[in-house]
Amino acid sequence: MEPDSSGLERFRRLVRRDGFAFAGADEVDPLLDALGGLEDWADFAASWDRLEPDRYLIATGRRRRRRHAVFAWDEAGPRNEGTGLRRLPPQPHFQTTVHNPLQGGIERWFAPMEEVAVGSSFHTLARLGASVFEALDGRASTPWFIEAHQFRIEAAPGQAGEPTPEGMHRDGVDYVLVAMIARHNIERGTTSIHAPDRTTLGSFTLTRPRDIALVDDHRVLHGVTAVTPRDPAAAAHRDVLVLTYRRRPSA
Repeated sequence: MEPDSSGLERFRRLVRRDGFAFAGADEVDPLLDALGGLEDWADFAASWDRLEPDRYLIATGRRRRRRHAVFAWDEAGPRNEGTGLRRLPPQPHFQTTVHNPLQGGIERWFAPMEEVAVGSSFHTLARLGASVFEALDGRASTPWFIEAHQFRIEAAPGQAGEPTPEGMHRDGVDYVLVAMIARHNIERGTTSIHAPDRTTLGSFTLTRPRDIALVDDHRVLHGVTAVTPRDPAAAAHRDVLVLTYRRRPSA
């Protein structure tokens, strides 16, 4: 089934005009169904229960778990489950201190994403991002380099969880897709988008599985407010998938 081009075009128009777009699951799900489907969603979402502690934040007391993987996307290249997505050998995540003053300037090695986490649901979400960003970029002959980050932000009484401990920031890429996977016993977690001069351009809260945000990383900054437990006696966490897209030279 072909995706509704009007839905994809709305996302492109918003990102082109504003530098970002937010879409709820009711709008996103039909597109995902058409782009490849979500047959393994339950197993995909369950993989967040097996993320590893982010050891680079342990010293600061922040509560975050994550896994990481890197991919190439070339629509004209080898296919994997109907897409041009190819998993690449593990490599570190690196950001400059300009983009991440808290943890920039170092190579960070994270536990790799499990194979169960890179099945049809993952491929479909990656294809959604590529389908939107390809039309905005104008360099279709150059493959995308995609970094995938599984994040679980944990919160406890008296210790809020920080989705973006580095503060308002850019990621140092071309485009970003953020997909909500699950919220459990969580309050807050509002995403805000800002112009380079820090003027607020918009805000929204990802609340339902497959609510998404699409961001032009060259034009805007983004950040997420800390999350707190709704019920202090119960476990609390916020699970998201972050996909970053940047162009890379052809091999």
